[in-house]
Amino acid sequence: LFDQEKVKNFLPHRDPFLFINSVESIEKEGWRFGEKLENPKDAVGALVSARFYTERSLDIFKGHFPGKPIFPGVVQVEAMAQASSFAMVFFIDNPFELNTLDIALARVEQTRFRRPVLPDQNLKIEAEVIKYRKPIIVTKCKVLSGGDVVSEATISSSVKF
Repeated sequence: LFDQEKVKNFLPHRDPFLFINSVESIEKEGWRFGEKLENPKDAVGALVSARFYTERSLDIFKGHFPGKPIFPGVVQVEAMAQASSFAMVFFIDNPFELNTLDIALARVEQTRFRRPVLPDQNLKIEAEVIKYRKPIIVTKCKVLSGGDVVSEATISSSVKF
């Protein structure tokens, strides 16, 4: 759905702190991309699906940990938060022309790390909108590798646009 360039047009993050390679889908029953939702409650149940590949060459693996590289849990949470940001396409007329999306992490709850994430893994990041009361949007997120959940969290973000 969105390649790396469109991801960069939407998110303010850049390397080395951009942890979304692509957005595969944004799904909501009865909604089509390009339609704007007026009521924040209408976004509840929407699901964002994104991808990130943990390239062995990422600088983060050099220090976490030398000889036994592991993709840090805190970075997995950041990837979930970045994927969650894409739920805002429901409320923006043209999300790829907007340079003023102001989104900040407000709370992380119910976080679990089930398996280590290693170099050269294809990660699928899912974020389901469970609540949106302006300016706070809450998503239930998970990171999967090979179909298995490796981490999960409930993320609250403050959004202004």
